[in-house]
Amino acid sequence: MTEVLAVFRSRSQAIDCNARLRAAGVSGSLINTPREANIGCGLSVKIPQSSLARAKQIIANGRYSAFYGYMRMQTAYGRTYIGRIN
Repeated sequence: MTEVLAVFRSRSQAIDCNARLRAAGVSGSLINTPREANIGCGLSVKIPQSSLARAKQIIANGRYSAFYGYMRMQTAYGRTYIGRIN
């Protein structure tokens, strides 16, 4: 299963982003950033891949200083694989 994460280094900015996405009709959920991402502690917003283009617009308009980037999280055979999305 593959999911897209918007990764933040700030918990408050991740919470704000999730609220903005929901207000715009994009379903998302807050999760702890997986340790496989090697970002340290933080929160990520899990976004459906079908809503990624709309979510990118909303996040760009938010001008979040602690936004790290987008990552693809794939779980297979009990392991989690993380890869950066450009």
